Amino acid sequence: MSPIVVVGASLAGLSAVDAIRGSGHDGDVVVLDAAAELPSDRPPLSKQVLAGTMEPAAAHQPLANRLEELDVDLRLGCRVESLDATALRLDLRDGTSLNASGVVVATGATPRSLPGPSLQGVHVLRTLEDSLALRADLLSGPDRVAVIGAGFIGAEVAATCRELGLEVTLIEAASAPMVRVLPVAVGSFVADLHRDHGVDVRLGVGVEGLVADGERVRGVALADGTSVDATVVVVGIGVVPDVAWLDGSGVPVGNGVTCDETCLAAPGVVAAGDVAEWFNPHFGERMRVEQWEHAIEQGAAAGRRLLAADTDAVPFPSVPWFWSDQYDRKLQMAGRPAATDEAHVLEGSFEDQRFVVAFRRGDRCTGVLGVNRPRHVVQARMRLTESLDWAPIEELLA
Repeated sequence: MSPIVVVGASLAGLSAVDAIRGSGHDGDVVVLDAAAELPSDRPPLSKQVLAGTMEPAAAHQPLANRLEELDVDLRLGCRVESLDATALRLDLRDGTSLNASGVVVATGATPRSLPGPSLQGVHVLRTLEDSLALRADLLSGPDRVAVIGAGFIGAEVAATCRELGLEVTLIEAASAPMVRVLPVAVGSFVADLHRDHGVDVRLGVGVEGLVADGERVRGVALADGTSVDATVVVVGIGVVPDVAWLDGSGVPVGNGVTCDETCLAAPGVVAAGDVAEWFNPHFGERMRVEQWEHAIEQGAAAGRRLLAADTDAVPFPSVPWFWSDQYDRKLQMAGRPAATDEAHVLEGSFEDQRFVVAFRRGDRCTGVLGVNRPRHVVQARMRLTESLDWAPIEELLA
């Protein structure tokens, strides 16, 4: 019998393998990844590894030490060029092909970059190699670091750089950090948090381009005609799902691999993690989630779905969950709010930098975010898993 093939040794991919073995499948499982080494665990890369408080070798995935137990044929440095979803055949860059009994797509995403020539001192942050290269530049003592993009990765990098004693400018085209996923009031709190720690925060201004001194960056030209001098620039403007290799495969692709509510993209093909867009029945909408715990949960759900008969398939109803450490503040959020949702502070205050805010859309609670309030957020997450009704959340946090 042909093996189950997992494309991507990511957190989602290995979580799928774990679920496949946990479901009793004892056939061959092959994991293919284009990288030469097993991908690292990503949360420490913008914090502990970048700060030098964690050894790079310690930033390994939770399942990295269990590969022998999981009996996986792991093939690193093996890039998949294409997939024929009808025949379940994968064509590899080395010219060989591999037939599969089922395929898990877990190829993740690639960071967006700025147009123009590649310059020394310009970084993205996705892999361990990225983190170590950026750290080496930071240790060289740059006069200033410019971080383009005030999403969660950009904000964490800015915080880490400030804690290393570096001058930092944080540049965001939107009116506040994270407004694509959070209401302005919460984004404004994040901006003020960084200002309080000495970050030069520039909001509502786009980037015209990078300024070069020979082959090295020396600044960022902004769309308002001003510029920021910087010899290290970190670009954190989002990611693009890694789906180009699926062109012509028969697997539907939109904002990632298009899956149904059970994570199935095509007969015998499932997807999970950053690359997967699926219909979340709990929220009643399609979504693609780029979060650590979600990759574990959806990877497991996709692995089980691959083994299930269509009549036994179950939906994957997720309440997304994430956390972000910035300075001495821990931000934790459960749910999937939108920038237009109403923000209600139910505990603490923005001024004290310790609070819980719930997001309301009609009679539903779409999410709860807490700053240094872990117990409240955990309790709210449990309620949201049961129901998105607003009243129970308001009562819980009243």
